[in-house]
Amino acid sequence: MKYNKFYVYALAALLTTGCATSPTSTSTSTTAEAPAAPVTDAARLREAAPKYAGTITAADLSKHLNIIASDAYEGRDTGSKGLKMAAEYISKEFKEDGLTGPVKNNSNPYYQPVDLERSQWGDGYIMVGKQKFMMGQDFFVLGASPYQTEQTAEVVFAGYGIDSDTYSDYANLDVTGKMVVVLGGEPKTADGKYLVSGSDKASDWGNDFRTKRNAATKRGAKSVLIVTGTTADEFNSLTQRYKNFLTRPSIGLKNSSTQSNAASLYVSPQVGAALLGTTPEKMLAYANSVAKAGKPTPGTFTAVKDVKIKTERVSNALPSENVLGFIEGTDKKDEVIVVTAHYDHVGVEDGEIFNGANDDGSGTVAVVELAEAFAQAKKDGVGPRRSVLFMLVTAEEKGLLGSEYYANNPIFPLENTVANVNIDMIGRMDFDYEKKNDSNYIYVIGADKLSSELHQINEEMNQKHVNLKLDYKFNDENDPNRFYYRSDHYNFAKHGIPIVFYFNGVHADYHKHTDTVDKIIFESAEKVARLAFHVTWELANRDNRIVVDSNKK
Repeated sequence: MKYNKFYVYALAALLTTGCATSPTSTSTSTTAEAPAAPVTDAARLREAAPKYAGTITAADLSKHLNIIASDAYEGRDTGSKGLKMAAEYISKEFKEDGLTGPVKNNSNPYYQPVDLERSQWGDGYIMVGKQKFMMGQDFFVLGASPYQTEQTAEVVFAGYGIDSDTYSDYANLDVTGKMVVVLGGEPKTADGKYLVSGSDKASDWGNDFRTKRNAATKRGAKSVLIVTGTTADEFNSLTQRYKNFLTRPSIGLKNSSTQSNAASLYVSPQVGAALLGTTPEKMLAYANSVAKAGKPTPGTFTAVKDVKIKTERVSNALPSENVLGFIEGTDKKDEVIVVTAHYDHVGVEDGEIFNGANDDGSGTVAVVELAEAFAQAKKDGVGPRRSVLFMLVTAEEKGLLGSEYYANNPIFPLENTVANVNIDMIGRMDFDYEKKNDSNYIYVIGADKLSSELHQINEEMNQKHVNLKLDYKFNDENDPNRFYYRSDHYNFAKHGIPIVFYFNGVHADYHKHTDTVDKIIFESAEKVARLAFHVTWELANRDNRIVVDSNKK
């Protein structure tokens, strides 16, 4: 999305008893000294924390943000010159601060290349005999498709495409490698109740196409065609939004040579009926036979033999990179805390530069400041016990792609990744808090979803050091905004890694060219960044790795 008192502790006073330290940066001693053992006592490290939190200042955040959210960076669109400039700036900061680049076998060890591609639909059609149905008019592909060139297809009808313990359209049906035609929605009984749930409540079988796609995939189908609407007009109405995306290029992770899921297509009743050798009316009347029987019934349709399909996707490579800076831990160095923000934004639209100062320039510069603070601590002999990876990810605006790529290709094993601290939009007020002119808050999302300890740590660090209002409004599983699923932390959470997400909420400048540096309240951003620092410091230095003891949505 991205104060209190300036704390100064004399490290020498803290560490003079029973623990030698390495010379600090201000030491004037010319005597050669043996390297001191690093501090690994959790209590002493906690005492040291405020000194380094105090190095994270509104002035430094402003200095960095005025650079990367300037017009020179042209809105940092994925794959653009401006995003490359931002990557260079961040990696230069990491290097100057003393962080190492952990990416092996790359010319720049601070860069993890992310295999992205820009693609758009080309030629697409379904031929049923001599009848031709056009992509973008009669059907739409949802996601990837294996029909890059024209291929023949063997068609089979599978009712509603449901495959559950209590209701299966796939019983005694071989769909391996075939094109499966299914009706949209889900079946009802004669009295109007849903057969799957046995109630008035629809299930995911009728609400989410992916449920039918996953069932078809599990059964080995090559594609599943979901008949949508009952008339051509209704199909056009229900799929109108897909037309808007058909001609637009999109950015995604480079497709592998093998496709893991069955291709999913929304097709009109006319396409479905043609493939099944019947009329739309007779095909849709299948619902009546199921309602009457109260269970799956085999279709009486004779699928057409002469079927060809092509759904061409024209793709070009779009090089980009995640930017990584690493601080190796001491006695628990194999365990890793990952601190993230996304450094991309949406670029230039209609001649206007979308600077993305809040989204997520603010989070980006906070991570840069956290990295500098931890690096200074390490230089002073009070570096983290666990290793800390600071990562600015690309292509969040294109679908959390940079973090997804890291999670699929981790530099450090995910099983050794203790937690993710994610910062996306800080230093602004959302609509609700703007009415009260109250910037002393932060929305906290996800801290309790997987680990009760992470939630407690966040609460304790805030109470002890920062005193922000922690607002859990968007942590509610019933929150319609679903922010928990909408930033980079989710690509860690879905692998069972505890996360905490800091977010100031949405405001009038969100995803507009007016999201500029002058709107940032840097004193507020400083407090949130210091909270993120203290939580990361505690996660890195406590004796025990935090537990994973819950699985909330």
